[in-house]
Amino acid sequence: MAPSDLDRLAAVARKRRLELGLALTDVTAKAGGTSKGTWQRVEKAEPIRDTNYVKIDGLLQWAPGSCISVLEGGEPVPADPSKAEPGTVISELSSERKDAQALGVVQLAVVATTDGLTSEEIRALSERAVRDLRTAGLL
Repeated sequence: MAPSDLDRLAAVARKRRLELGLALTDVTAKAGGTSKGTWQRVEKAEPIRDTNYVKIDGLLQWAPGSCISVLEGGEPVPADPSKAEPGTVISELSSERKDAQALGVVQLAVVATTDGLTSEEIRALSERAVRDLRTAGLL
């Protein structure tokens, strides 16, 4: 991801934190399931793991996927849909990104619950599950 994308997220996140009157403290960060260091990295325009962005979304009272949306040029969406602008889409994630995230989730579930599968079998099973979810209109 480009440094300018991280800079944009840093500015938007900092502005939102200040709007909410949140201090950048260990207590506040832990309430959101993350660390003060992770939160600081966002506001310093440094990358964090994708799984931590959803925690930052929660702290900033944004809908899940908002940080990623900002990184991809979109806007954050309030967690409370009644506060969203008319016509706002709750998730701005591309279908490719949704598929990739679903694939990762399925692979972790397969690894955690199934013994003896080869990496090729895990990959094939995961790809099939994502394909079936997409066909069913769930992705």
